[in-house]
Amino acid sequence: MSRLRDNLNKGPRRLRSLVSKGYVMAPGVFDGISAIMAERAGFNAAYLSGSGIAGRYGLPDLSLTTLTEVSEEAARICSISSIPLIVDADTGFGETLNVIRTTRLIESSGASAMQIEDQEAPKRCGHLDGKSVIPEDDMVKKIEAAVSARKNKDFMIIARTDSYAIEGHRGAVHRAHAYIKAGADIIFPEALPSAMEFKKFYEDTHLPLLANMTEFGKSPLLSAQELGRMGYRIIIFPLTAFRASLLSMKDTYSYIFKHGGQEGMLDKLMDRDSFYGTIGYDSYTAEDRKLYGGASAGGSGKISTKR
Repeated sequence: MSRLRDNLNKGPRRLRSLVSKGYVMAPGVFDGISAIMAERAGFNAAYLSGSGIAGRYGLPDLSLTTLTEVSEEAARICSISSIPLIVDADTGFGETLNVIRTTRLIESSGASAMQIEDQEAPKRCGHLDGKSVIPEDDMVKKIEAAVSARKNKDFMIIARTDSYAIEGHRGAVHRAHAYIKAGADIIFPEALPSAMEFKKFYEDTHLPLLANMTEFGKSPLLSAQELGRMGYRIIIFPLTAFRASLLSMKDTYSYIFKHGGQEGMLDKLMDRDSFYGTIGYDSYTAEDRKLYGGASAGGSGKISTKR
């Protein structure tokens, strides 16, 4: 069946199944086309980063984006990609009552999991200094609110704790157990500083964990295979493709400005056929011919406007 009419999002049950069988790699995506490309590369899940959304708007990751912006972007991605999507919902966009609405909107977007964190608002990038966290009991209430608000019990609640930098290993481990007791499905210990600490965190919790392999931060870049052997269930690469695209755009704009055109750099561009193949252009025109037999049925290649 074509992309247009396929039941695209495999949903929370699919993500739970993947996590139960081993580790899952989830690259960061930031719109529909990046999600399609991640899926075509072979990934079984994807991650929508709050920092990535803010970055697309030219904004810092300081709680400046809104719940509406995040949930609408998630819905656009889920409408076009068939792999489960994990959505970064920052601090839940407010207090406990806000978390209830956040959960309902993120779940209704078609996402398979939602991540909330225990930073004070306005939150900061997890790999910067100067963070502060809310009391453990307050985060427990947020998690309980999210669990109670979800309609599908398979929709996963991921609890991120930024407490390692403030309360140390012991404090972060204590919070991890409290968050699981409150109903979280996965614990995300942010900004662990060494491979030994990643290993020790699992050994001291034996909980389902998420590892963040973001570049240029406080954590070492470990392979998914290594983290999987340690016991981690989800490994995210939240901004890798976004950072690569930014550097490519920078170089492209600089080249065009310098040379007055792009002819000398065509080998660095995806050609038309590859782009159309990526977005499934032919499947849309084939669907149009099948449903309406309009102008495209006669071989013009144009989508019919007869409705």
